[in-house]
Amino acid sequence: MAFGILNDLTRCIGCGACVQACRESNELPADGEEGLRATSWSTVETRAGVHVRRQCMHCITPTCVSVCPVGALEKTAEGPVIYDEDRCMGCRYCMVACPFDVPCYEWTSRAPRVRKCQMCFATRIAAGQEPACTSVCPTEAAIFGEREALIAEAHARLRAHPQRYVDHIYGVEEAGGTSVLYLSPVPFAELGFPTAHKGDSYPRLTWEVLSRIPNIVSTGGVAMLGLWWIINRREKLRRSPEQLGGERGHETDIG
Repeated sequence: MAFGILNDLTRCIGCGACVQACRESNELPADGEEGLRATSWSTVETRAGVHVRRQCMHCITPTCVSVCPVGALEKTAEGPVIYDEDRCMGCRYCMVACPFDVPCYEWTSRAPRVRKCQMCFATRIAAGQEPACTSVCPTEAAIFGEREALIAEAHARLRAHPQRYVDHIYGVEEAGGTSVLYLSPVPFAELGFPTAHKGDSYPRLTWEVLSRIPNIVSTGGVAMLGLWWIINRREKLRRSPEQLGGERGHETDIG
């Protein structure tokens, strides 16, 4: 069963209880920096007059997992994308690849790690509990459950209060689908959410390009050879018969 989180931004009051619960559950500094940082895996921002909770989106087909050369990141059957620091070699490809700019690096540490929300997979979900962030939300702006059930709940809210929401559930299709979903009263682009791509996951799009590279190279080589022949042929036709005869005679002398 694949779990997820539904964030209803119309219900968020910006109290930050989810942020503090995340820090306590993951033994992060209580006075950690604002925003997504190595010491803060969840944050609440205010954009366009709306409180927006941000965390790892736990993509269905994560780009971070696809680019990790040592398998330090893993998409679990339960939904969360987890990180194994013992495997990590510090290449930080995951940071570059993530379309949501989530993974952070411990730049000041002598043994730096990549840090991000893991949806409390090992500490709570594996024990049959919900993530710390959703367990403390006083308004149920963030709820935990089976992903398909959360999508059904989001659709029900859209039908019940169409005037309250933008008619879209963010995360159903974005980046190929994510385990963290959103409802919002304003367009998601105004909240800083990437909106350029829906449908196929980023790893699949990347593979569609890379899989064509051998064909591109071979086709390009043939094209270049053909272009060279055409240019060389035109150059020969441009020359006078006397010049061509002299070149043939020179070639004969050399032979």
